[in-house]
Amino acid sequence: MRYKLVVCDMDGTLLSSNHTVSDYTKEIIKKVKEKNIKIIIATGRPYTDAKFFKNQLELDSYLVTSNGANAHDENDKQIIDEYISKNTVNKVLSMNIDKEKYHRNIYLKENWFVEREIEGLVEFHKESGYRFQIYDFEKLKNKEVNKIFFLAEKEHISFLENKLKKDLEDEASVTISSEFCLEIMKQNISKKSALDKILKDLKIDWSEVIAFGDGMNDFEMISKAGKGYIMSNGRERLKKKLPHVEIIGSCDEDGVAKKLKEVFKL
Repeated sequence: MRYKLVVCDMDGTLLSSNHTVSDYTKEIIKKVKEKNIKIIIATGRPYTDAKFFKNQLELDSYLVTSNGANAHDENDKQIIDEYISKNTVNKVLSMNIDKEKYHRNIYLKENWFVEREIEGLVEFHKESGYRFQIYDFEKLKNKEVNKIFFLAEKEHISFLENKLKKDLEDEASVTISSEFCLEIMKQNISKKSALDKILKDLKIDWSEVIAFGDGMNDFEMISKAGKGYIMSNGRERLKKKLPHVEIIGSCDEDGVAKKLKEVFKL
């Protein structure tokens, strides 16, 4: 099979645990591009944040962000802009939750809104310089937003996932990107849903795609790809749900780059 496109998650996959791209990975990505293989980043991060890494890797490709709620084409023109409905936003923001246990976050266009700062927020986006705004979430009621996500300890995230999947079953997509992060998008929105449109535009079949990821928000695209790979540091739930998918080196071992070197004989 001649693969025509590589789609890659960012955090825990293409980026190291320090949220940076290694020089080795940059070198391999450059060599893949020279073979006329397209490379697309598909991430839960918002556009402004992810574009920093796209530029750093000198990619002239499509970009999937906010778990598929947004996407931009090769000329940075927005082609997907999906929103959670006002009713769903109101329902989520009106939930009676312990705000000491759960840290609420909202992406709305270029904005990242939080109610308070917690440890690690700045560090996570240190490389790109993308920053949050402390905001009154009451002002976001009756507004459509691109994504809502919760940060918490994994046992609290697991509880919230079960609750929201039941409460929002027919009105939103609920997924876990890490043990500590639960994300909500418009119903039927995922990285795969955005890639479906992009592949149609590019006239590339899913069988011609290689996909890399580490979290449950990568499940759909890895499942659909002609060849999928899961990072060794990836979520155990993802590995169990896709037992036939090859496990590769961790994000701190340049797992993606080493596999690309092998696949494309660089």
